[in-house]
Amino acid sequence: MRITDLLTASTIALDLRASSKDAVINELVDTLWSAGKLNDKEKYHAAIHAREAQSTTGIGEGIAIPHAKTDAVKTPAIAFGKSKPGVDYQSLDGTPAHLFFMIAAPAGGAQTHLDALAKLSGMLMNEDVRRQLLDARSKEEVLAIIDAHDEPEERHKEAAVVAAPTQEPDENLILAVTACPTGIAHTYMAADSLKNKAARMGVPIKVETNGSGGVKNKLTADEIRRAKGIIVAADVNVDTARFHGKNVVMVPVADGIKRPEELITMAQDESRPKFVAKGGAGTSSTGSEKTGFYKHLMNGVSNMLPFVVAGGILMAIAFMFGITSFDPTKSDYNPFAQALWAIGNGSAFALMIPILAGFIAMSIADRPGLAPGMVGGMLAMSGGSGFLGGLIAGFLAGYLVQGIKKLLSFLPRALEGTKPTLLYPLLGVLSTGLIMYYIINPPTKWLNDWMNTTLSGMNGANIVLLGLILGGMMAIDMGGPINKASYAFGIAAIAGNNYAPITAAMIGGMVPPLAIAVSMMLFKRKYTKTQRGSIVSNLIMGASFITEGAIPFAAADPLRVIPSMIAGSATAGAMAMAFGCRIPAPHGGLWVAGLDKGHLFGFLVSLVVGTLISAVIYGLIKPKLSEEELAQEMDTERAAQA
Repeated sequence: MRITDLLTASTIALDLRASSKDAVINELVDTLWSAGKLNDKEKYHAAIHAREAQSTTGIGEGIAIPHAKTDAVKTPAIAFGKSKPGVDYQSLDGTPAHLFFMIAAPAGGAQTHLDALAKLSGMLMNEDVRRQLLDARSKEEVLAIIDAHDEPEERHKEAAVVAAPTQEPDENLILAVTACPTGIAHTYMAADSLKNKAARMGVPIKVETNGSGGVKNKLTADEIRRAKGIIVAADVNVDTARFHGKNVVMVPVADGIKRPEELITMAQDESRPKFVAKGGAGTSSTGSEKTGFYKHLMNGVSNMLPFVVAGGILMAIAFMFGITSFDPTKSDYNPFAQALWAIGNGSAFALMIPILAGFIAMSIADRPGLAPGMVGGMLAMSGGSGFLGGLIAGFLAGYLVQGIKKLLSFLPRALEGTKPTLLYPLLGVLSTGLIMYYIINPPTKWLNDWMNTTLSGMNGANIVLLGLILGGMMAIDMGGPINKASYAFGIAAIAGNNYAPITAAMIGGMVPPLAIAVSMMLFKRKYTKTQRGSIVSNLIMGASFITEGAIPFAAADPLRVIPSMIAGSATAGAMAMAFGCRIPAPHGGLWVAGLDKGHLFGFLVSLVVGTLISAVIYGLIKPKLSEEELAQEMDTERAAQA
């Protein structure tokens, strides 16, 4: 799609009468409305102002690109207006704006018009184009200028990968990521600004854009490993964990447009402090990159957890008013408990499995996988196949959409715009839905019912063994895949109203940080003062069921810490099951333990015993501080006294 397919004579206001920012917006919105490009003028006007409230779209160099992506847009379009005197648009460089391009993008966001908008953003980085547009005397001349500088799509995509370097690809490679709130204009302008400046500096560069059409030119693990520096010019969250240990320059997206040379120079400066990702290298998505099944599963689980935690705790609070207080037909009925139950169980928990499936599918097939995945998850819920069915639906939808993409890759270019808005969702939802309805749900429902019946009927040695396994798994990798597998099993059981597995998982996850804290109190001389400074934080994290508090100790001494923690966590899980503990909440630790009032004492005893076992075992097998550590300890104390 060419830019002039979106910018037409009917959407050009050649000489704006406006003398203020608001007046410019009003005039261009009127132009789009008169051209029949909008469904709802007022809603689109509000969307433009909402975008301006995030940050000005006056990008400097005399240019402003107000834009909005909303269902108030009937058909994608670009409105153009110019003001010779200039208008104070609160531009990033403080200069008046003369050229205005208002972008109207429909909520569906067909990729073809997004590619055209990306080309326009890059075109406006050319000073000659800006000068010619400012001097244009007619609408036809404006269109001719735009058309003359509109690069073929293939050339544009090719240029988006790596700016023509004058050096070898491995020498001084700079990487960049650009992203803005709407992913329409600033994302691509920053990318083009960086690429153009890098080409003039003779620096090889690759820019990943996080736009409305998804991630393009995604940086690979090998490229990140080889890169001398990385620029992140973004106003929204992007994946930065993959850049752990690299020279990373993090700035607003506007700086990518205004200060490309400075940013590239900073990215080449290897003396700058290295970037430390949250959680360290273990969370990085490069190097030891998590791919395939685990990566997709964790994308679903991590997006599902807020619904699980919020919904589960609200349900638990409802139980405080009485075990059936949410039911109007029961004697302990309470209207507020009914409201909490409707929010927690009827809404948050009802979205749990569709969200899980949707984001698994999205991890596999990008945005086109989201709708089929969520529909598959809804069918798993309504069909009775539950959590297991949701897992299958997510992977099924993701790989089906991937296949659909390949099947439709040979369609004529004229139909390209129908893919993300019509063909992918229609064929993805239809194929996923039919397979779930006729093939997946029947056997999975039977398996799900069998699992719930089996869990409900477990008693004696069987339930104790289950608690032993789930509790121990929580301490093996403390937040890793085995830990998450144990927790996911507990969540799946909650959907069947069985709270034993989540109770075992919860108490097993509480033990490691509590045990580390208690061990530091019992074996004080085996820990440095710095380590002992984390006693309080570990006690709080352990009580709150945040296992990750023990990770620094496990990373520093895994062969002693992990077996010690497994012993205590497994014991606590087994004892809790033997006492009959059943906490009806997916998270919260001690703060929700009282929901199972009849077994609270048993839960606390199990937690104390498990904590002491791990604390004592680790304290006994942990070596004494080395002479070097003791010397450092004395130096620290002297410095504190001084």
